[in-house]
Amino acid sequence: MKLKDKVAVITGGGNGIGAAMARRFARDGARALVLADLDGDAARRVAGEIGPVATGVQVDVSREDQVAALVQDTIARHGCIDLFASNAGVSISKGLETTDAEWELAWSVNLMAHVYAARAVVPHMLERGEGYLLQTASAAGLLSISDASYAVTKHGAVAFAEWLSITYGNRGIKVSCFCPMGVRTNMLLNSVGEVDQQTLLQGAVAPEDAADAIAAGLDEERFLILTHLEVLEYIRRKTGDYDRWLRGMRRYQNR
Repeated sequence: MKLKDKVAVITGGGNGIGAAMARRFARDGARALVLADLDGDAARRVAGEIGPVATGVQVDVSREDQVAALVQDTIARHGCIDLFASNAGVSISKGLETTDAEWELAWSVNLMAHVYAARAVVPHMLERGEGYLLQTASAAGLLSISDASYAVTKHGAVAFAEWLSITYGNRGIKVSCFCPMGVRTNMLLNSVGEVDQQTLLQGAVAPEDAADAIAAGLDEERFLILTHLEVLEYIRRKTGDYDRWLRGMRRYQNR
């Protein structure tokens, strides 16, 4: 997919990967960018930095009515949505002590927000005969590492992206699933302790590098987009010898 002259919606667009993605898409010539974020001021600030092509709006992606309104308003204003980047996410940073309310938050933002977006925008894309869904999950969703609710809900996000591709891939809708590992964002810095930060930041990339990886993956229309290619090797080990892979993931998470 070439971003030039395209209309794109980016959730979680007020900071981190979403903001970097918006700046990259603008440089690639997008016709219109709608940046949605729970922090509406942050989304509007990033849009202001980008210029007239971008608009920032406040949206709670855990609310289906707000996601549906985002889609409807964008179509009404710009005529279509070529790319919907479902990028917002949340990390709880707990294990078994995660409360039911915290599980519900992770479920709503990390998984159901993708479902709400697809429900709202897929009929529009089917009617047009084309469209692109970019789902931000995580390497944690492929490898079941990180905190419990994050790994589980991101695993669900990967599965939902696969289902979308299988179900609609022959009907003009393309799907990519972005599974970053370490990216130097506020989520990473705020979700782990100081010792864990030192470990994770060693191999972490900048949000701008993540946006470049996304742009390249969209250009090649690849389903799986990564920031760290070693994740592919971890997946191969998982399919080759599940028990050996689990032992390796224990060592990785303990580190």
